[in-house]
Amino acid sequence: MLNYDVKKDRRSLFTAKKRFEVVDVPAMKFLMADGEGSPNTSQVYGDIVRALYATAYAVRALAIDELGRKHTVGPLEGLWSADDLKAFTSSRDENEWQWRLMIVQPDWITDEIAGEGLKRAIEKKDLAAGDRVRFGEFHEGTSVQVLHIGPYNEEGPTIARMHDEYMPQQGLKPRGDHHEIYLSDARRTDPSRLRTILRQPVESAGS
Repeated sequence: MLNYDVKKDRRSLFTAKKRFEVVDVPAMKFLMADGEGSPNTSQVYGDIVRALYATAYAVRALAIDELGRKHTVGPLEGLWSADDLKAFTSSRDENEWQWRLMIVQPDWITDEIAGEGLKRAIEKKDLAAGDRVRFGEFHEGTSVQVLHIGPYNEEGPTIARMHDEYMPQQGLKPRGDHHEIYLSDARRTDPSRLRTILRQPVESAGS
């Protein structure tokens, strides 16, 4: 049985460069859940991460059994927003953050398989945040992205350069939420070696 890996199939979206680049992100399917506050202190954040991964692996097992199709579980992703961008770029006021955590799914995953996977995950794992998980489509479109290597709390200057320098130079402005794709396992990786794709949907500055 061949194994599908979204990171290889959509390489340009999961292998960013260390310089800013513009990419076109198509509509994709995700398991997702929303929350707010600091990921370092919020119990809900950890509960949602566990619920998403438990569901993702249950969906993978179902796809193998029912569709005969196997895939690698994708990386954790997060959409981040705040009333003031400075909560990310300078003040790092994590209590002001709102977020949506996501795990991408192959195109062949249906509402029925995702729903049954969530049901099985909740029954097996007794997930505290299982009721927050849902399945849906997200279309990001034209975006600017860059690879950040290092601790999460050192992303601010790169995000500021993206918004204050690169985007104006390209005649672009931000649209939608700041997006992060976590390519490293933070539990097993030294903070200085963490690899994170920083992405921002954009539109023409004249629109």
